[in-house]
Amino acid sequence: MMKKITDERLMIKNLKNIRIAFLIQSLGVIGILLYTAIKHGISGMTSQPLWLVFMLTAIVLGYLQMSISIEHENPDKKIKKGSYFKTVMIILLITIGLGFLITLSPESGPKDGFVVGGVIFMCTLAPYSYIYYLRKKHSEDTDEE
Repeated sequence: MMKKITDERLMIKNLKNIRIAFLIQSLGVIGILLYTAIKHGISGMTSQPLWLVFMLTAIVLGYLQMSISIEHENPDKKIKKGSYFKTVMIILLITIGLGFLITLSPESGPKDGFVVGGVIFMCTLAPYSYIYYLRKKHSEDTDEE
Protein backbone atom coordinates (compact mmCIF):
# COMPACT_ATOMS: atom_id res chain seq x y z
CA MET A 1 0.00 0.00 0.00
CA MET A 2 1.22 3.51 -0.80
CA LYS A 3 1.81 6.06 1.93
CA LYS A 4 0.16 9.47 1.70
CA ILE A 5 2.56 12.24 0.67
CA THR A 6 2.99 14.77 3.47
CA ASP A 7 6.02 16.67 2.19
CA GLU A 8 4.77 19.90 0.57
CA ARG A 9 7.59 19.94 -1.96
CA LEU A 10 6.68 16.43 -3.15
CA MET A 11 2.99 17.31 -3.23
CA ILE A 12 3.69 20.24 -5.57
CA LYS A 13 5.86 18.03 -7.77
CA ASN A 14 3.08 15.42 -7.86
CA LEU A 15 0.54 18.09 -8.90
CA LYS A 16 2.90 19.25 -11.67
CA ASN A 17 3.18 15.65 -12.89
CA ILE A 18 -0.62 15.31 -12.91
CA ARG A 19 -0.88 18.59 -14.84
CA ILE A 20 1.56 17.33 -17.48
CA ALA A 21 -0.30 14.01 -17.77
CA PHE A 22 -3.62 15.87 -18.12
CA LEU A 23 -2.14 18.09 -20.82
CA ILE A 24 -0.86 15.10 -22.81
CA GLN A 25 -4.20 13.31 -22.40
CA SER A 26 -6.13 16.40 -23.51
CA LEU A 27 -3.89 16.87 -26.54
CA GLY A 28 -4.48 13.21 -27.45
CA VAL A 29 -8.25 13.59 -27.15
CA ILE A 30 -8.18 16.80 -29.21
CA GLY A 31 -6.01 15.05 -31.83
CA ILE A 32 -8.44 12.13 -32.09
CA LEU A 33 -11.41 14.50 -32.34
CA LEU A 34 -9.69 16.61 -35.02
CA TYR A 35 -8.83 13.48 -37.00
CA THR A 36 -12.45 12.35 -36.78
CA ALA A 37 -13.67 15.82 -37.81
CA ILE A 38 -11.41 15.81 -40.85
CA LYS A 39 -12.33 12.27 -41.84
CA HIS A 40 -16.08 12.23 -40.99
CA GLY A 41 -17.02 15.88 -40.56
CA ILE A 42 -18.21 17.80 -37.52
CA SER A 43 -21.31 15.65 -37.06
CA GLY A 44 -19.14 12.53 -36.95
CA MET A 45 -16.91 14.14 -34.34
CA THR A 46 -19.74 15.30 -32.07
CA SER A 47 -21.49 11.92 -32.23
CA GLN A 48 -18.54 10.18 -30.53
CA PRO A 49 -18.62 9.51 -26.78
CA LEU A 50 -15.11 10.99 -26.64
CA TRP A 51 -16.65 14.38 -27.52
CA LEU A 52 -18.96 14.14 -24.51
CA VAL A 53 -16.06 13.24 -22.22
CA PHE A 54 -14.03 16.15 -23.59
CA MET A 55 -16.88 18.64 -23.10
CA LEU A 56 -17.64 17.41 -19.56
CA THR A 57 -13.95 17.67 -18.67
CA ALA A 58 -13.81 21.22 -20.02
CA ILE A 59 -16.92 22.22 -18.05
CA VAL A 60 -15.67 20.70 -14.79
CA LEU A 61 -12.26 22.33 -15.26
CA GLY A 62 -13.95 25.67 -15.86
CA TYR A 63 -15.98 25.40 -12.65
CA LEU A 64 -12.89 24.38 -10.68
CA GLN A 65 -10.99 27.37 -12.08
CA MET A 66 -13.84 29.66 -10.95
CA SER A 67 -13.22 28.76 -7.31
CA ILE A 68 -9.54 29.66 -7.70
CA SER A 69 -10.44 32.96 -9.40
CA ILE A 70 -12.77 33.91 -6.55
CA GLU A 71 -10.03 33.27 -4.00
CA HIS A 72 -7.71 35.53 -6.03
CA GLU A 73 -10.21 38.43 -6.28
CA ASN A 74 -9.86 41.70 -4.41
CA PRO A 75 -10.92 41.06 -0.79
CA ASP A 76 -12.45 44.55 -0.49
CA LYS A 77 -15.19 43.59 -2.95
CA LYS A 78 -18.43 43.12 -0.98
CA ILE A 79 -21.59 41.41 -2.14
CA LYS A 80 -24.56 43.75 -2.29
CA LYS A 81 -27.89 42.54 -0.94
CA GLY A 82 -30.39 41.86 -3.69
CA SER A 83 -27.81 41.97 -6.47
CA TYR A 84 -28.35 38.28 -7.24
CA PHE A 85 -32.05 38.65 -8.04
CA LYS A 86 -31.48 41.82 -10.07
CA THR A 87 -28.88 40.04 -12.17
CA VAL A 88 -31.10 36.96 -12.62
CA MET A 89 -33.91 39.23 -13.81
CA ILE A 90 -31.55 40.94 -16.28
CA ILE A 91 -30.42 37.53 -17.57
CA LEU A 92 -34.06 36.46 -17.88
CA LEU A 93 -35.00 39.59 -19.84
CA ILE A 94 -32.05 39.17 -22.20
CA THR A 95 -32.85 35.52 -22.86
CA ILE A 96 -36.55 36.30 -23.42
CA GLY A 97 -35.47 38.94 -25.93
CA LEU A 98 -33.15 36.48 -27.70
CA GLY A 99 -35.87 33.84 -27.71
CA PHE A 100 -38.30 36.35 -29.23
CA LEU A 101 -35.76 37.27 -31.91
CA ILE A 102 -35.39 33.58 -32.76
CA THR A 103 -39.17 33.28 -33.26
CA LEU A 104 -39.05 36.14 -35.79
CA SER A 105 -36.72 34.10 -37.99
CA PRO A 106 -38.54 32.55 -40.96
CA GLU A 107 -36.95 29.12 -40.41
CA SER A 108 -37.98 28.76 -36.77
CA GLY A 109 -41.08 29.09 -34.65
CA PRO A 110 -42.07 29.79 -31.05
CA LYS A 111 -40.89 26.34 -29.93
CA ASP A 112 -37.38 27.00 -31.22
CA GLY A 113 -37.29 30.41 -29.55
CA PHE A 114 -38.42 28.91 -26.25
CA VAL A 115 -35.80 26.15 -26.41
CA VAL A 116 -32.94 28.49 -27.37
CA GLY A 117 -33.95 31.07 -24.74
CA GLY A 118 -34.26 28.38 -22.06
CA VAL A 119 -30.90 26.84 -22.88
CA ILE A 120 -29.16 30.23 -22.89
CA PHE A 121 -30.86 31.13 -19.60
CA MET A 122 -29.77 27.91 -17.88
CA CYS A 123 -26.25 28.07 -19.32
CA THR A 124 -25.90 31.62 -18.00
CA LEU A 125 -27.67 31.10 -14.68
CA ALA A 126 -25.64 28.07 -13.56
CA PRO A 127 -22.17 29.71 -13.71
CA TYR A 128 -23.47 33.00 -12.31
CA SER A 129 -25.13 31.21 -9.37
CA TYR A 130 -21.97 29.24 -8.67
CA ILE A 131 -19.79 32.37 -8.74
CA TYR A 132 -22.27 34.20 -6.50
CA TYR A 133 -22.20 31.29 -4.05
CA LEU A 134 -18.38 31.23 -4.02
CA ARG A 135 -18.17 35.01 -3.52
CA LYS A 136 -20.71 34.90 -0.69
CA LYS A 137 -18.90 32.01 0.99
CA HIS A 138 -15.53 33.77 0.59
CA SER A 139 -17.02 36.99 1.97
CA GLU A 140 -18.42 35.17 5.01
CA ASP A 141 -15.10 33.42 5.60
CA THR A 142 -13.17 36.70 5.53
CA ASP A 143 -15.72 38.34 7.87
CA GLU A 144 -15.24 35.57 10.43
CA GLU A 145 -11.45 36.05 10.48
